[in-house]
Amino acid sequence: MIIAIVNSKGGVGKSTLAVHLAGWLSEQGYSVTLADCDSQGSSSVWVAEAVPNVNAVRLTTPNEILNQLPTLEGEADFVIADGPGSNSETSRALLLRADFAIVPCKASMLEVRALAQATEVLRQAQDIREGIPEAKIVLSMVGANYRLTRDMKEAAAALDLRVAKTAIVLRQVYADAPGQRALVWGLGARGREAGTEIRSLFRELLAERKVKKKRRAKAPGRRPARKKG
Repeated sequence: MIIAIVNSKGGVGKSTLAVHLAGWLSEQGYSVTLADCDSQGSSSVWVAEAVPNVNAVRLTTPNEILNQLPTLEGEADFVIADGPGSNSETSRALLLRADFAIVPCKASMLEVRALAQATEVLRQAQDIREGIPEAKIVLSMVGANYRLTRDMKEAAAALDLRVAKTAIVLRQVYADAPGQRALVWGLGARGREAGTEIRSLFRELLAERKVKKKRRAKAPGRRPARKKG
């Protein structure tokens, strides 16, 4: 299964979700490849340090994405693709290959309304592929006392997008984790709440998406990100 994490806006938590989802799936016994499709390349560096048994690959052009993602999918149970914050052609290529799309969005009416533009390429891919990929909004960087308002629900519904029940609270530990070369649940007591929260989100998102595990070879040593070409 190919899961794309996309939003044309930057700074909404795409890399945080991508790296933690890859790590969580690996802990469940799945073979996982993280495809870093953002020009900054931050998620491939982070995952190589925090979860060395996850294969990290950089795909930097739409053609690389379209050509290489099917091959990567054949080699792993899950491919987690971390999308860019701006390049619509790169996002379009991802969505033309993805089975499921996660769309992180900050929890404000302005951000939710902006999804009409941010999800334009998603709509185009779904039109071409007759409804695929299915997509779900994940509200990120929300306040501790956040509540989903009726206006936000209606704005999402107008786009025919579902919103995950579990939101990601704004916590300093998410920002600290890359520098610590770790996932939040590996940071002891200060990462406990974040770890519980984000793993709950992943269980919700993948509850209906059962993937049979491929036979796995012995766990490899740490591998740096490589570029497919």
